[in-house]
This record gives sequence, C-alpha cells and structure tokens, in this order.
Amino acid sequence: MLKFGRYSGLLAALAATGLMMGSISHAQTPSAAPAATTTAPGVAVTADQPAATSAAPEAPNPLLAVDGGPAVAIKADAGQPVDGWVDVQNQVTPTGKRAAWMHGFVLMPVITAISIFVLALLVWCVVRYRRAANPVASKTSHNTMIEVIWTLAPVVILVGIAIPSIGLLQAQFKPAPSNAITLKAVGNQWYWTYQYPDNGGFEITSNILKEKGETAEGERARTDADGPPLLATDNRVVLPVGVPIRLLTTSADVIHAWAIPAFWIKLDAIPGRINETNFTIQKPGVYFGQCSELCGARHGYMPITVVAVEKPVFDQWVVAKGGTVKGAAPAAEAPAAMPAAAAAPAAAPVAPATDK
Repeated sequence: MLKFGRYSGLLAALAATGLMMGSISHAQTPSAAPAATTTAPGVAVTADQPAATSAAPEAPNPLLAVDGGPAVAIKADAGQPVDGWVDVQNQVTPTGKRAAWMHGFVLMPVITAISIFVLALLVWCVVRYRRAANPVASKTSHNTMIEVIWTLAPVVILVGIAIPSIGLLQAQFKPAPSNAITLKAVGNQWYWTYQYPDNGGFEITSNILKEKGETAEGERARTDADGPPLLATDNRVVLPVGVPIRLLTTSADVIHAWAIPAFWIKLDAIPGRINETNFTIQKPGVYFGQCSELCGARHGYMPITVVAVEKPVFDQWVVAKGGTVKGAAPAAEAPAAMPAAAAAPAAAPVAPATDK
C-alpha cells in the first residue's frame, strides 16, 4: 500500500492524459455525415458542386398585363376613336346597339330628309321669287293649308322621335338584376378610384400613363400595348362579359362624368350623390373613355380603360386582387382539433406482473 501510494500521483496523471486524448479523437470523428444543403427539392449540393447563389428570375406571365390585369389585345377599330370615322363607335352593349340603331335608322334619315327639304325649299324660293321674275311684289298675306302643314309636320316628327327615345331612356335606367356585379367609380381631380363592393370591397386607383420623357424616376411610361396617348391608364378596370354591371358614380371633389362611347355610357359623378345605371358587355376587348365633364385644369387627363374578359378570367383576377367571387360558396371551416387525451384511445390495462 505504501509503494502504490508513492506512485499514485503519477498513475493519476497518466490516466487523465489518456482520457483527454480519447475525447479529442472522439470529437474529431463525427458519428454521422452532416446533412447536405439544397437549393431545389431533391437536389443535394456536394463539395464539387457549389450551391447556386440565387434562383433564376421568374418569367413574366404572358396572360397578364403590366398592371397585373388580364392581357387582352387592343383592336384599332374597336373601343377607341378611329381617324376619319364619322359614325358612333361600334357598340358592345344591348343598350348601345339599340341607341346606335336609332341614331342610324331613325335620327339620321329624319335629319337628312329635313335638311334636304329645307335646302331645296330655300333654293326654290330664291329662284322663283327673285326680282327679275317678279317685278311686282306678291300681296299674299297667308296660306291656311301651308300653315297647318308646317305646324303639324314638326309635331308628327317629334312624336315619332320621342316614342323610341323614351323606351331607350327607360332601358338605360331600369334597375339592375340581382346577379349584377357592382362597380363604383369615384371621380377625383384628376384620376379615378374604383371599388368592387360585391367582390369583397377591394379598390384600385387609375391614373393616366404619361409619355416617355414625361415620367419621373420609377414611373412607367405609356407603350402602344397600353393604348393610345391620353387614353391609356396604369390600372385598368376589369369587368366580365355577359354579366350585368351595376355602375355607381360619385365624386370626392367636383363634378366629373364617367363615359365609355362603346358602351353608350355617360354618367355624371356628383359630390354627395350616387348616380346609377347598368349595362352588359357582350364582347371581350379593351375599351377607352374619358371624363366628360369639365372638372379643372387637367380635365383632359382623366382617361378610362376597361378590359372585358370572360367570367372565369374575371373571377381569377378578383381573387388575385384579394377579393371574393360573388355567389361563390364560402370555404368550409376545418373541424377543430380534438384534445390529445380524447383523440388517443386509452391504453388497455396491463395486468400486474406476478412472481412465478
């Protein structure tokens, strides 16, 4: 015991050194390989294959316009002014087609006939009653038959115009059906704000797109894909085809007017008042309009752009904007999770062990 005690300090030092070397060796040898980092699901990065620093940029969606709305081609002969055109724009609503028919087949024939008749009568009077042919002036004081004719003829003409006009006005302002989608247009100096009350109440703001060279840093300039100068907007109104649209207009400052010639729509936007009309777009496309009420210095810079698309495309756009689809069934709520004690079945009782 005395000899062992003499060397016990030396033995303890050797044992401690051995334990230290063993722990260092154990730390330098991992028990398992480290997990490989990945940049894409299922693709491991090894030492000879460096990880990608950034993902590839996402390709633009060809079905979307720059403003995030549906990409619809603009037709030069539809929805916008055409050089040399003397008639109304091609109409894409039932009311517009009815009004265009009345303009082309009622008003224009009547106006043309009256204009030609009055011009011919004027020429006849100049020639027939010139001084050379009538050295002695006529002493005729009146003609009862002519007076009756020129009194009754305008009445008949005006009544003939008024009857279809009253029906057309009634069609423009009849109440919208229950399946109509509401668009609220709010006029501001000098831009439009649009709300979709039936689709969750989301809102978009629409400003004119400036020409290249007129934009500030970071602003998007107009291109031909956006529309003609002074008519293109940064955010377009999107509406479905074949669905009645209830249009509400009001103003936040002065009187404006929301007008789309291809829809036969011109509705004043008055502060403190809501005006209403309805229409149904029958043909997809891009349609342009403007504020049609003098509203200040930049009145001519309040364009309107409407993109008409099929209903499924409109629904997708609404959802992308954070809105809801009118008439869609609400998503079913997930059932509440059961408590752990109730969800897990109770374990069967175990008989106590007995000594054999």
